[in-house]
Amino acid sequence: MTETPRPSDFGRVAEDGTVYVLINDTERAVGQVPDATPEQALAFFVRRAEALEVEVDLLGTRIRNGAVSPDEARRLIQNLKTTILEANAVGDLAGLVARLEPLSEVIDAAAEARREERARAVAAARERKEEMVAVAEKLAIGSDWSSGVQRFRDLLEEWKSLPRLDRAADDELWHRFSTARTNYTRRRKTHFAELSVQQGNAKQLKEEIIAEAEAMEQSSDWASTAAAFRELMNRWKAAGGAGRHVDDALWTRFRAIQDGFFNRRTEVMSAQDEQFQNNLTAKSQLLAKAEEEILPVKDVAAARTAYREFVTEFNALGRVPGEHVKAIDARVRALETAIDEADKREWARTDPQTRARAQETVNLFSAQVAKLEEQLAKAEARGDKSQIAKTTASIQTYQIWLEQAQQTLDDLNA
Repeated sequence: MTETPRPSDFGRVAEDGTVYVLINDTERAVGQVPDATPEQALAFFVRRAEALEVEVDLLGTRIRNGAVSPDEARRLIQNLKTTILEANAVGDLAGLVARLEPLSEVIDAAAEARREERARAVAAARERKEEMVAVAEKLAIGSDWSSGVQRFRDLLEEWKSLPRLDRAADDELWHRFSTARTNYTRRRKTHFAELSVQQGNAKQLKEEIIAEAEAMEQSSDWASTAAAFRELMNRWKAAGGAGRHVDDALWTRFRAIQDGFFNRRTEVMSAQDEQFQNNLTAKSQLLAKAEEEILPVKDVAAARTAYREFVTEFNALGRVPGEHVKAIDARVRALETAIDEADKREWARTDPQTRARAQETVNLFSAQVAKLEEQLAKAEARGDKSQIAKTTASIQTYQIWLEQAQQTLDDLNA
């Protein structure tokens, strides 16, 4: 079993109080501790060695955890080696230096991993930059004037954050990106210059429209002025935009003029509608009274006199709401038609020729029924079932016609 080295194995205290450390069979003085025993002096420098051991452990932990880059790790190891070998301390200083050696493999592995990560990052950066160039070139030929500028800013900031590629590839992609941004900026400036001209023209056209609207705002020619305002609205829409704030101000003026006219029209129309509604009520009451007095028509002359009086009073009442005109007119026409139909019936009833024709029809159907009844009797005598059925059907038909003709004649003789 190997014994753990003791501090005295790596140093000693001379008779004059000087403390020495032994490194690889080479001894060097590390200092003195005034007014201290040899054991105390040696213990003082041993504690320094122990502090160096803690530094070795901490550095090893940081390197294994990847807390420092490979280059920085190599620099720290070299500095710590020099510090250990030159330290005024007593302990296994050579052993401490030896404990740092295995870290070289860890550093090499970390360096290789970083190189691979760098390669992956560069590949990803290449792919992303190619994507960004494609986006920039698409924006450059598009018309996204509102958000395109911010898109280019965002792309540029992202570009700066990405790793550089090899010089040739990076320069080529940057040239395409920069060219796309320049082309977009140039086209955007041209667009807004043209837009400024268009907006100026639109502003002038809309001011002219407002002037025309102001000239007819107080008009009382409701129909033609309303049509004129609709035409102004069509021209307003066709004039195009004059810029948001200018458009809002112009529209406020134009809308106020329109509202002034249409509000006045509404007030007049409301009063007119009220009058029309009153006319409707009066006409409906008058019409109902006329219908009750005239219908059904019994005395045509009296009915016509009552109708003429009704029409005179009816027409004097004025207009009714448009949606009721057809219904009211239909009832008036129906009243007149009823009188005309009654007049026709009265004329037909009192016309001798009409009664004569009706009597002839009755006589004709009566004679035909008598004739068919003789034929039926003969068929029954022969037992001719087919003829009996046929003749019976004919008798029934003529009997119906005879009844209708007789009713007509009775009505004429009433």
